[in-house]
Amino acid sequence: MIQASNKKPYDLEERTAQFGESIIQLCRRVKQDPITKPLVNQLVRSGTSVGANYMEANGASSKKDFANKIFICKKEAQETKHWLRMLAGCITADTQREVRELWKECQELTMIFQKIASSSRGKD
Repeated sequence: MIQASNKKPYDLEERTAQFGESIIQLCRRVKQDPITKPLVNQLVRSGTSVGANYMEANGASSKKDFANKIFICKKEAQETKHWLRMLAGCITADTQREVRELWKECQELTMIFQKIASSSRGKD
């Protein structure tokens, strides 16, 4: 779960895991209907794959492999922001605040992965 205070884990592995867990918790509370069901499915897939791809990046076999996997983390985070936006239009106002917080965290993760990808490719 995303921590209530402004203190976020420095450990990116833990932070991405908490983000994925928060996505799952949100999606469990969304009322399923023909519109929300595919959105929830996509959101769970992309939101949880950010951390999974980060784990793969940490086990990369080369610098190039690491950079490619970090770039995938960034792409999955960007996709997650899209699905959060789509879902926000389908849910109750009280849940929208949580979606906005998750979107902000996802934006931060996107920027972090962009910086890591740029640095690993020597494009500071």
